[in-house]
Amino acid sequence: MSTFGIREDQGSSEGAEAGITNWLEGFRTSSTAVSNFTQRKNRLVCITGGKGGVGKTSVTLKLALELGNLGHKVLVIDCDTNLSNTRIKLGIPLREDFFDLLSGTKKFEDCIYKRGNFHLLSACNGNLDLFDGEENLSNFIIDIAKEHKQEYDFIFLDSPAGVNDYTMTLAAFCDDRLFVVNPDTSSITDSYALMKILKNRYGIKENLLIVNKSQSKSQYNKVVKTLSETAENFLSVRTVVLGDLPYLGKTLNFDNEFIYGQNSPAHPGALNILKKYVDRVDDFSLLNPSQQAQPLNFGQEVQSI
Repeated sequence: MSTFGIREDQGSSEGAEAGITNWLEGFRTSSTAVSNFTQRKNRLVCITGGKGGVGKTSVTLKLALELGNLGHKVLVIDCDTNLSNTRIKLGIPLREDFFDLLSGTKKFEDCIYKRGNFHLLSACNGNLDLFDGEENLSNFIIDIAKEHKQEYDFIFLDSPAGVNDYTMTLAAFCDDRLFVVNPDTSSITDSYALMKILKNRYGIKENLLIVNKSQSKSQYNKVVKTLSETAENFLSVRTVVLGDLPYLGKTLNFDNEFIYGQNSPAHPGALNILKKYVDRVDDFSLLNPSQQAQPLNFGQEVQSI
């Protein structure tokens, strides 16, 4: 029994389904293929976690904007196709660019919000035509990523909540899966369920972890221990811990403080997370930053929150 009540019987997981589709196998980087890891000109990252409300979108925007500030060209694709809040969190007007691109009435370049090196393809809010459509949205988003991957150093897929074919396909397609987890039982359990399906269906054996809304170091350590040990013991899945972001409280200015605040308690944690992530590549220059980015100089060692 784990601290947070996650239970799993040894040997109860079914074997991984054989026959991953050719396009998925061709574009997903194996966690053990270090040479492939460093040869990619960009990284495709899925920000996920299963449970809603854990802060996936806020974390996505914060990390993407900070990478852009460092000189790297970043695209965020909002994959919550009809309940988008990326523009809301950035404080910019809502638009129907996603559906315009899907329907072919606009080109990609005309559907992107740009702020320096940070680019965003936002999704829709209550678009009835999109709701009634039968388009395969996962393939549509994957096609966008494949078509424009040479233009960006990082492409972030901001995944919606839930566990379904759509979210699983997007997560499995990416090079990295960054799980945003809160220190509560339901968040941990939902993330574990997602990891289990990704392992059994797609053979994903490694995931990255950020603990968001952490209120103490002991709480953070408990979440890390619970999820990483459970995933290792029952799934043989490795969890790479990137760090934690503090709980900032419930205020009307939360998103502005979290995403933009250079003096926010969350800012050092975000820089630590980025540093740990890019340090996974032996020579970060192999990613060929598009805008001649400055070296990743984070100054003195940032203390973990």
